[in-house]
Amino acid sequence: MAFLFPGYYYRSAYSVPYAKLYDEGMRGVIFDIDNTLVCHGAPANDRALELMDELKKLGYRICFLSNNGEQRVKSFNEKIGAVYIYKAGKPKKEGYLKACEAMGTEASNTVFVGDQIFTDIIGANLSGIKSFLVKRIGPKEEIQIHLKRILEAPIVLLFRCMHKKRCRL
Repeated sequence: MAFLFPGYYYRSAYSVPYAKLYDEGMRGVIFDIDNTLVCHGAPANDRALELMDELKKLGYRICFLSNNGEQRVKSFNEKIGAVYIYKAGKPKKEGYLKACEAMGTEASNTVFVGDQIFTDIIGANLSGIKSFLVKRIGPKEEIQIHLKRILEAPIVLLFRCMHKKRCRL
């Protein structure tokens, strides 16, 4: 059951302590896009662009890992210029390991930031990548994601009760 739990749970992708993680030896960040960095289907906004610029200045390599099609991921990444993998097949670990390879990092020095347990967190955990669950940004989602959220709710509650020190809400 531990593979269902994130390493950490944060209010948003924008509150994760990336500078501290870099000081601890992390060198790559893999991000989900929709409801992690922007609302579902939205383009990269100023906040996302500023975060990516800050991470690049710190020395991070960045990859977007998405189950969406190429057009969605490519258009989001247009102003950022990071590597990306579309139709990743999350939670299969192959996409996560391919992301590390594309960034030139290892699972041991890479973190993953996403908003869903059953795709994002399970895949990162199975790949040996430190996982950060964040609260979703907006309510708009496809029906299958909404249904998964119902199943995720007790897992998140259990994690929050058991691991209060790893929750930054």
